[in-house]
Amino acid sequence: MKSSTFTKLFKVLSMSVLVLGLTTNSLYAETKKDFKIAWTIYVGWMPWDVINSQKIMDKWAKKYDINIKVVQINDYIESINQYTSGEFDGCTMANTDALGIPAAGGVDSTSLIIGDFSNGNDAVISKDAKSIKELKGKNVNLVELSISHYLLARGLELNDLSEKDITVVNTSDADMVSAYSTADVTNVVTWKPQVSEILKMPKANTIFDSSKVPGEIIDLMVVNSQTLKDNPNFGKALVGAWYEMMELMQKNTKASTDAKALMAKASGTDLAGFDDQLKTTNLFFNPKDAVKFNNSDEIMKTMEFVAKFSFNHGLYGEGASDYGFVGIEFPNGKVIGDKGNIKLRFDDTYMKMAAQGSL
Repeated sequence: MKSSTFTKLFKVLSMSVLVLGLTTNSLYAETKKDFKIAWTIYVGWMPWDVINSQKIMDKWAKKYDINIKVVQINDYIESINQYTSGEFDGCTMANTDALGIPAAGGVDSTSLIIGDFSNGNDAVISKDAKSIKELKGKNVNLVELSISHYLLARGLELNDLSEKDITVVNTSDADMVSAYSTADVTNVVTWKPQVSEILKMPKANTIFDSSKVPGEIIDLMVVNSQTLKDNPNFGKALVGAWYEMMELMQKNTKASTDAKALMAKASGTDLAGFDDQLKTTNLFFNPKDAVKFNNSDEIMKTMEFVAKFSFNHGLYGEGASDYGFVGIEFPNGKVIGDKGNIKLRFDDTYMKMAAQGSL
């Protein structure tokens, strides 16, 4: 799909989601026992696969007398779209996409868990360019309007270029590896494990990655704010299961190795390959570290960058006058943007419970 066509379609879908968001928010507003969350393949989200397969999620859900179904979706953007339309109560996504899709579409969403930030997992790869500056005048394949698009925009900005200097070609994350193997595609932006697979190919050079913008690409578990408000046990069960797995992954035990081996297999690699991916992932194993990051000045600065990206790419729709159109709330009542239109909340309540051992 051509970039301009995709952008126009995305704007139409965003407006549709905005209307739908008004209705789905009311649908979420209820106490219930059955929940669904979605996740996609990415090193920082692979723990959800084992949390599910090893019945850790079931254990924590049972503790709070609820049921939580964990569903893998093959297409990243599709998983977020399904969450936004109300198919799921929660979904794994990056900070840019949390703002640019559900929040921009009117679905009030909460960052329940800050899992990690990418420290090299997301990369710009080229067959012939040796630097970002050499992309000028060329096509770049990526998931348009996603975290990859944001990474490219930041890379261009830091090298005195802009998106006007390149042509974006929208490509699904599921097709990125096969696309790079064709003669027509010479430059891509993607994330691991796709990055690892592409770098095994001839003529694959990393010319920019997320380690150059540390702390900006943040990986989250996002849930519907009204659902969380009405069902705090949903948040407690998710956070409890997550940090049980984080504690296990830190241990030098057979159980820890076995868990990571399962994650590796599910993501299409072996244990050594998965450990290599973890090296470029700043996982917050300890909830105290996640809470500290959630309360930092850095995350507010990052989300201001993200808000500007979202506004500049038309994700807020025709009615938005500036990047502050959508309000983003942080702990202690700090807000970026419109306090009357808060649609994305970085809440540390449940991570604090985990840190205090009170789940």
